[in-house]
Amino acid sequence: MKRFLILVVLLLIIGTVAYFALNRTDSADGTSPIIAGAPSNADPVVRGEYLARAADCIACHTVPETGKAFAGGLPFKLPFGTIYSSNITADVETGIGSWSDDDFVRAVREGVRKDGKHLYPAFPYTAYTQLSRADVLAIKAYLFTLPKVNQPERPNDLGFPFNQRWAMGFWNAAFFRSQRFQNDPSKTPEWNAGAYLAGPLGHCAECHTPRNLGFGLKHGESLAGAELQGWRAWNITSDPTHGVGKWSDEALTQYLRTGHTEGHASAMGPMGEAVAHSLQFLKPEDTAALVTWLRTVPAREGKDPIMVDTAPKAMVASTAVAPGGDVEGVNAEGRRLFEGACASCHQWNGAGQQTPYAGLAGTRGVNDPKGLNVTQAILHGVTMRIGETDVYMPAFGQGYSDPEVAALANFVIGHFGGKQGTVTADDVAKRRDL
Repeated sequence: MKRFLILVVLLLIIGTVAYFALNRTDSADGTSPIIAGAPSNADPVVRGEYLARAADCIACHTVPETGKAFAGGLPFKLPFGTIYSSNITADVETGIGSWSDDDFVRAVREGVRKDGKHLYPAFPYTAYTQLSRADVLAIKAYLFTLPKVNQPERPNDLGFPFNQRWAMGFWNAAFFRSQRFQNDPSKTPEWNAGAYLAGPLGHCAECHTPRNLGFGLKHGESLAGAELQGWRAWNITSDPTHGVGKWSDEALTQYLRTGHTEGHASAMGPMGEAVAHSLQFLKPEDTAALVTWLRTVPAREGKDPIMVDTAPKAMVASTAVAPGGDVEGVNAEGRRLFEGACASCHQWNGAGQQTPYAGLAGTRGVNDPKGLNVTQAILHGVTMRIGETDVYMPAFGQGYSDPEVAALANFVIGHFGGKQGTVTADDVAKRRDL
């Protein structure tokens, strides 16, 4: 917390001098590439629905299971407190029903509400700033066709000075530039579409790029992987060892459309939400555009790079129904827990039973010694709907103690990743509330 306080003081000093110079609004509207699912001549509402899905608006503005669509209230737990998403239905009293086109465009692209107050960058206006005005208004047109929900905004839980919205003007001066997307004439139309889908719309960098002390993106490490609310967003650069450089086009396409690629990964947490609410609904041409763009992302190793062992000794020595190769007596508690609650679905050889999503062999999650995603999956489970398929893993957080979750996570890392897990009971305790 002390570091954040120091940073705020520095931002105030820097921002006073630099605010107007660095945060000018670019009046040019930029150019929009051809998005297969949202052609420019389509009905604005139909087009806006597709763009809203591509931007994954519903994931952040809807409380899962209990909340009404786009009514807000979803908590974002950050190092300096908790922020709750806003109601973006057309309700006049508690939503955006009274907002003009200019009000909406300003909020989406500049991070400033109708009342003139700054939004926090948990709302990714730093990416949305590149959207064309026509695309922003198409999204607004779609939102205004949906049911109005009268649900007051839930107050943020932020301590001083982070609860002072006016200070965000100085954050913007340091970390935000208002600008519009420009097609790169040296690239193909498909590449430009992918860049637009991944950047302004999909805002992939917001999760997959690490942040600095001031919560600004480290652009020099773009898409090299980051931690987000207790989950690890993986390196998706073209690095062949630590990123997705060796994934085939088919593997990348399958993962984006279904959240699963055998021998690579099964989506969960925030990425699972992105697939379930957004990516699976893209037109095949737009998915192909994303893959084309991903191929050109500069390779970066990233912090705490993951080395995937596709054939760890213990897993290879096991059959689907019987373990083999584990060192006798090492983490017997974790092995006991896996045998009792996990083996029937994931199987000892990591192949998975009943559903391919249960496969563990070769996945990055089980190869991460810190076990962030493994721990979160054990604690909170996995729930997402892909097409007509419900992907489900029960949560064990209520049934297992912190030491038990740590033991189970470390066993999974050791058996299926061939690495020494470092998950502690204290780690589990901290991740329970994320």
